[in-house]
Amino acid sequence: MINNSETKKKFVSNWFVFLQSQILKQFQDFEKEFSKSKKGKVRRFIKKKWNKNNISEGGGTYFILKNGKVFDKVGINQSTVSGTFKKEFRSKILGAAKNGRYWASGISVVAHMKNPKIPALHFNTRFIVTEKEWFGGGMDATPCISNKKESLKIHRKLKKICESNKKNYKFYKNWCDKYFYLAHHQETRGIGGIFFDYENKNWFENFKFVRDLGIGFLDITNVLIKTKQNLSWKALEKNKQLLKRAKYIQFNILYDRGTKFGLNSGGDLEAILMSLPPNAKWK
Repeated sequence: MINNSETKKKFVSNWFVFLQSQILKQFQDFEKEFSKSKKGKVRRFIKKKWNKNNISEGGGTYFILKNGKVFDKVGINQSTVSGTFKKEFRSKILGAAKNGRYWASGISVVAHMKNPKIPALHFNTRFIVTEKEWFGGGMDATPCISNKKESLKIHRKLKKICESNKKNYKFYKNWCDKYFYLAHHQETRGIGGIFFDYENKNWFENFKFVRDLGIGFLDITNVLIKTKQNLSWKALEKNKQLLKRAKYIQFNILYDRGTKFGLNSGGDLEAILMSLPPNAKWK
């Protein structure tokens, strides 16, 4: 029976490691097959491992690919860490205010595409244990070129995943829109998706939901990339993409919870900032 915290931690962290390997394989296959079809050099993911200063507090592994034929830059990060938050940060984390102790495991993926007709994609899921324990995460897409049919397909898939797990899709969708809102631009970062946090009522059901969302991300990216990677694009469209990336950067530096958590839990700086695109433009 999975009825104690240590067993739960093991099951969850093992899932995130497995999911990372599956995303890595799928994305490397995309890059390999498309590069060969264009008779170009195949770019491969570079693996990097890191540990906290206190090795007993864990670390992570991340894979980064840059300057590919499909991806301008994509990072796939998995980490499992523990420790004690600084006093000034404890009140910001559920269940950490008293002693600051935490354990956290998660996976995060950010993909910036070569083709501006393919939206940037973000996915992450995590399990955090303090004096309380909960799941969080989500998936969202950031296109630079509007495509209503594509947006509907992504949202239909996410809605189906939510409904099959008895989760409130509309609530998660609205939460995503509010979370990824750039107040200084008065606009959302992209077309949204779903975002959730503090899911702690039923560990078994929530773990299944997190797994289903990870598999759903594989399905969505498989369809999206394969159907659009061969589309032609113009310099003007690439310029729109670079301008959109500037706003992506602003969100990740100003608002992103994962960035703040990583910086306040002794994470690896390159792994934390892997979400930033390789290039961008500002007006």
